Amino acid sequence: MPSKHTAHPDATLTLVPGQVDLATLRRIQAGGVKLALDASVREGMQRAEAAVRHIVENDQVVYGINTGFGKLASTRIGNDHLAELQRNLVLSHSVGTGEPLAAPVVRMVLATKAVSLARGHSGVRPALADALLALFNAGVMPRIPAKGSVGASGDLAPLAHLACVLIGEGEATLPDGRVVSGAEAMKHIGLEPFVLGPKEGLALLNGTQVSTALALAGLFGAEDVFASALMSGALSLEAIQGSIKPFDARIHAARGQPGQIAVAGAVRTLLDGSEIVPSHADCGRVQDPYSVRCIPQVMGACLDNLAHAARVLVIEANAASDNPLVFTDTGEVISGGNFHAEPVAFAADIVALAVSEVGAISERRLALLLDSGLSGLPPFLVRDGGLNSGFMIAQVTAAALASENKSLAHPASVDSLPTSANQEDHVSMATFAGRRLADMVNNTAVVVGIEAMAAAQGIELKRKLRSSPLVEAEFAAIRQQVAFLETDRYLAPDIEAMRQWALKADLPAALLDILPSHS
Repeated sequence: MPSKHTAHPDATLTLVPGQVDLATLRRIQAGGVKLALDASVREGMQRAEAAVRHIVENDQVVYGINTGFGKLASTRIGNDHLAELQRNLVLSHSVGTGEPLAAPVVRMVLATKAVSLARGHSGVRPALADALLALFNAGVMPRIPAKGSVGASGDLAPLAHLACVLIGEGEATLPDGRVVSGAEAMKHIGLEPFVLGPKEGLALLNGTQVSTALALAGLFGAEDVFASALMSGALSLEAIQGSIKPFDARIHAARGQPGQIAVAGAVRTLLDGSEIVPSHADCGRVQDPYSVRCIPQVMGACLDNLAHAARVLVIEANAASDNPLVFTDTGEVISGGNFHAEPVAFAADIVALAVSEVGAISERRLALLLDSGLSGLPPFLVRDGGLNSGFMIAQVTAAALASENKSLAHPASVDSLPTSANQEDHVSMATFAGRRLADMVNNTAVVVGIEAMAAAQGIELKRKLRSSPLVEAEFAAIRQQVAFLETDRYLAPDIEAMRQWALKADLPAALLDILPSHS
């Protein structure tokens, strides 16, 4: 069965700005690849750089090139101070706090910032984009504090920490884990620190690359737990001997929702060939609880929202999102607001809703498995109940995390605090919107992992017939991680193993093919 994180070590991916797709972004996040920019982009970048140089040489006054920034935009800066202006901009904005962003996120930041600059609207030297990819290819990760961006005027503070490394300041982590100065990091990739030219510091700092990378990481994690939750749902359905009729294609075609249709089809494929399904066709149970019967409707809606978020984020990952932008066909440099990350904030909030719901319905199936009145299984899925508590408290953990996700799912995009003396009076909070997804994905992975472990227990408690080949293969994979619970034991290691299963399980194509980054 294919892996969720397919990457080919040492392969070189050629990035064409404007055409980097979701599957490529997933491979960039996973690592194990090298990156290069398509050769065709260099001419456009050089033309934009020449346009900026022409402005400086002709003593024109243009925001971001020879003026101050934000509320200080009306302050003219002399040509002899332009290099100092750009360096000061980077240093003064390096005010992030918190733990450094994880390497998979930083990899996407490096790649998407290079792609954005290579669109040819930023007016910077191609060498800057090349240096970003050189850091990526060498596995040198700038240390970017996770907190400090409001998601408008770009991800200023975190991108400043990235830019610091290019000018020999700040810190980076080498492949061997050593933390070194920015100057040492540049030496490691064989480059001298940059003396930034006009607009180059601003182009590096403006942009939505950090919030977009965080949201993409959350999206990919959401896809992983979504697919695992469909598998755990199929296991639960078999454990309680639930009805397959609610997954009939005609029901879902009658409604027409694409995600619902895809999910129902995936579950039918997972259960194809099951001996358990036909064995209880005449059992007399009329309907299963919603957490099983409505898997297509709930998970399908989640899938549709993940697909929408994916469309927004892949556009943003390819975008020119700094300010001002250079248009070489007319020689104009136009100020706007592409750095405002509202699309990213909304997309991240949508992913948060989907992740929360995936965990919420999984926790309800777990509770169903433990309720002997509904499941027909021994109370709390253990034979000698009373002496043994079985999965009783594992469900409490799942409930705690599902509840926590409900609070984390509150939209970040509806909040705003003005900055820069009210010049930047409405912001997106996209960076937090993306950052909180990592916690939510991990919470849901625990919930889904516990459900899958409990469902495997339920199947084994009733074991007379075999499920489908696909479900039996996953049952065997789970048993490689955790043993049958005959009597109470220390469960924390099992729960951690199943969390990792939910994030990294090798799953059938029927599940992976419906995900945005695989389809």
